[in-house]
Amino acid sequence: HVQLVESGGGSVQAGGSLRLSCAASGSTYSTNFMGWFRQAAGKEREGVAAFYSRPGSTYYADSVKGRFTISKDNTKNTLHLQMNTVKPEDTATYYCGGNIRFCEVGDFQYWGQGTQVTVS
Repeated sequence: HVQLVESGGGSVQAGGSLRLSCAASGSTYSTNFMGWFRQAAGKEREGVAAFYSRPGSTYYADSVKGRFTISKDNTKNTLHLQMNTVKPEDTATYYCGGNIRFCEVGDFQYWGQGTQVTVS
């Protein structure tokens, strides 16, 4: 059984930085593909960034390219999202998702509980 636990959310001023983490317990094979997603009030969940351990690929939404960096510590099976130069429109609840293979947002098998990010 896989559990995902996010941490690192909080309040930050525009232009600042924040680092989110997602610790995955259980099979690392089951979380070969992991991603960060966010959902703002009244909006649908959207993909922010994703990391595919094999073959070691990263993906970013256009809105965060150049500002956010996704990485994974395979020794700890922990996914990170470094958020720089944040903007008020980055305000949302951020979720970590995990799946055995590349998939669309709605097909992720595992989800964390979410962590709130507020940019003022």
